[in-house]
Amino acid sequence: MEQPRIENVEPAEGRLCLRVTWRDGSISTVDMTDPIQRLKVFRPLREGELFERVRTADYGWAIAWTDDIDFSADSLWRLKEEQAGRAMSAREFREWRAANTLSQAATAEVLGLSARMVKYYESGEKPIPRTVYLACKGAETELRERA
Repeated sequence: MEQPRIENVEPAEGRLCLRVTWRDGSISTVDMTDPIQRLKVFRPLREGELFERVRTADYGWAIAWTDDIDFSADSLWRLKEEQAGRAMSAREFREWRAANTLSQAATAEVLGLSARMVKYYESGEKPIPRTVYLACKGAETELRERA
């Protein structure tokens, strides 16, 4: 898949939601509540008035509200996929590992990943591909059979 790029962005119905038109022609509604509430850099957007000033930035590679407050197209795409249930969030990945009582090293072994990738996925530094999400689901069966 090509890296996602944004054609247009505007506030959508609902508090802290955006209507995103992607370069491929698809349109998504993305709820920005979690990153805005969780991350200090987005604190000014909680008021709503500034949030309404969202615009496409960096030739579609990001959205921005000010020169200091922006969000990458990749992160926006990942958030959209998580909200649609097509991707696994870092929190869900950490919860899956804990529920299966696996160390990071054991998780890497079970899923056929490097320990570094497990750390990236858990921190949210790298998006978790659908293949890893599906591998987690499949590994649950294998882990139950071992127990």
